[in-house]
Amino acid sequence: MRSNAPGKILIVDDDVDILLTARMVLKHKVRSIQTENDPHQIVTLLKEGSFDLVLLDMNFTTGYTSGKEGLRWLKKIKKIVPDIQVIMMTAYGDINLAVKAMKEGATDFVVKPWENENLQQVVFAALSKPDSPPESPLQQLSYTDPQTNTNIIGESEAMKKVYEIISKVAVTDANVLIIGENGTGKELAARAIHEQSSRSEQTFVHVDLGAISESLFESELFGHVKGAFTDAHDTRTGRFEAANGGTLFLDEIGNLSLPLQAKLLTALQNRSINKVGSNEPIAINIRLICATNMPLYQMVSDQTFRQDLIYRINTVELAIPPLRSRQSDIPLLVSHFLKVYSKKYDRPELNLSPEWMNRLQQYSWPGNIRELQHAIERAVIMEDQESIIPTESPIQIPAEHVQEDVNLEEVEKAAIVKAISKHQGNISKAAKELGLGRTTLYRKMNKYGL
Repeated sequence: MRSNAPGKILIVDDDVDILLTARMVLKHKVRSIQTENDPHQIVTLLKEGSFDLVLLDMNFTTGYTSGKEGLRWLKKIKKIVPDIQVIMMTAYGDINLAVKAMKEGATDFVVKPWENENLQQVVFAALSKPDSPPESPLQQLSYTDPQTNTNIIGESEAMKKVYEIISKVAVTDANVLIIGENGTGKELAARAIHEQSSRSEQTFVHVDLGAISESLFESELFGHVKGAFTDAHDTRTGRFEAANGGTLFLDEIGNLSLPLQAKLLTALQNRSINKVGSNEPIAINIRLICATNMPLYQMVSDQTFRQDLIYRINTVELAIPPLRSRQSDIPLLVSHFLKVYSKKYDRPELNLSPEWMNRLQQYSWPGNIRELQHAIERAVIMEDQESIIPTESPIQIPAEHVQEDVNLEEVEKAAIVKAISKHQGNISKAAKELGLGRTTLYRKMNKYGL
C-alpha cells in the first residue's frame, strides 16, 4: 500500500466509532479525509467540496438491514457527481445487496468489521482508477461501431479487427484473455464484451490482481467465514461469489505467483469455491475475462506462469493495439477528450491547431490512450486561448519521437527510469504516472536491473 496517496475521501456512517476507525486506518494513505454521520449532509458536502471517493454505509437507521437507505444515497451521489468512486460499507455481507449496489454504480464494497489492510487496498484500487471519464463503454466513449454496437473510439483497421472479435465472442460464454500494453483500454474491451453478452443485466466485477497481496488473495476472491482467522469477525463474500451469474474480470493476471495461480486454476476447473475456513463448496457460474500487459507465453517458458492456466483462461485471445499502431484514430480521441475536459473544468471548448494535431500523430505515445488523455486534460486546464497554439501549448510530449523499430523493452525501461527520476525515487508516484501497480513496477524494475 502506498503512503501519502492522492485522493480526497468522504466517509459517511452514522456510527461515530466507525468514522474514527476508518480515519485512523486511512489517514496516512490519502491526501485528506472528511467524515459525516448524517447522510442528509451528503448533497451539501458534494456541492461545496470536490471528493475523489465516498465510503458510504448501507444502513443509517437503527435496526434496518435492508440496505435501501444506502442504495438511495448512492443514487443521489451518482446523480450529483456521476464519475465519483463510491465504496459501500455493510455489516451484513449480503451477496444480493452487494451485487445490487454495484449495478447502481458502486465501485466496490467492504464488509464491517473490516480487516485494515483490506480496507486500504479496496480504497487504493478505487483511487487508482482514472479520474474522469471512467472506462465504461456506456459513459466514456463516443464512437459506436455500426457492426458491433461497441462504444469504443476508433475507426482504424486495427480497431475494426477488435470490434469483429468482440462481436463474435460476446454472444458466447467463452473465456477471453485480453492482451495489450498499459493504457490501451483493456478494461473497456472487457466491459464491451459483458455489455453485449447474455449476462449484461448481471453484475460486472473488476478485480485488480496487482493490488491484492498474497495473504489476502483467497479472502478477496473466495471470501471467508466468521472466525476463519484473526480479525475475521464476520462472513465475507468473495469476488467470485459477487460475480455469480455475471462476468468476472481479472485484471493484471500476469502478476499472480505460481501458488496463487494454482488456487485460481482449481476454482476454475471445479467451477466452485470454498470460503476460507469452510469445507462447503459453493458452485459458481461466471463469464471469465482476464487481461495482462505481460508476455504470458514467455513466462510459461520461464516457468513463472502455468501453461494449464493459460489454456483455461484463453479460449479466445483479444489483442488491443497500441496507439502508435492506430494513429489515424488520434484526431477522434483528441476531439473526444477536449469535449470531456472542457465540460469538466467549465472551459470554452478548445480546438487543436493543425500543427499540433500533426505533432500528436507523429508521437509514438508509449503510455497509449491514457497518456494522450492526460496530455489533453493538462492542455484544457492550462490553455487560455480558444485554440491551442503550437509554440505556447501546455501539451507535454517529448521533442524526440520513438521510432517504430525501437525495441519495446528498451522503451519501457527508459519510461520507468524517467518516471522514477522525475519523482525523485518515489515509487508510488512513478507507478501512478506509468499506469502501473506498485507490485508490477517493482517486478519490472527487477527485470531491467533498476
